[in-house]
Amino acid sequence: MNRTVTMKGNPLTLTGGEVRKGDPAPDFSALMGPGAKKSLADFEGKVKVFNVVVSVDTPVCDVQTRRFSDEMGALSGDVAVITVSMDLPFAQARYAKDACIEGTLCLSDHMDASFGKAYGVLMEENRLLARAVFVVDKDNTVCHAEYVKEIADEPDYGTVIETVKSLV
Repeated sequence: MNRTVTMKGNPLTLTGGEVRKGDPAPDFSALMGPGAKKSLADFEGKVKVFNVVVSVDTPVCDVQTRRFSDEMGALSGDVAVITVSMDLPFAQARYAKDACIEGTLCLSDHMDASFGKAYGVLMEENRLLARAVFVVDKDNTVCHAEYVKEIADEPDYGTVIETVKSLV
């Protein structure tokens, strides 16, 4: 059975398996800047918030990224907030600078969609990532997984923030 989300009511097929609470976090490879690859191991020993957005240059994605950046910035240094999208690294860097996003890393999955496939958020029809949030503990166990059913909607910030606070 295919998993789907909607974009303005139109169904889009998600590629990859569904990641659930209690699962081991899948590994991935994504770019952080030109030629600088990152994987799950690069965030070892930290609570990880994977803030998955369609594009940092869209209004809802901007709100979501700023909200997690602001909320998580007040927590300990043991938390890594990682925004993942298909945007090119230079576009992510420009966005982070223009939006004054500090303490949040941006990873680009545009090369091989490794994150999208591993976390089941790659939308087949448009090769973008669906809106989602994953909280992964220091031992790389998924503690929260949310696939936002309608791309235009925001995630459940409160549950994500409470989950992170319970882990630090």
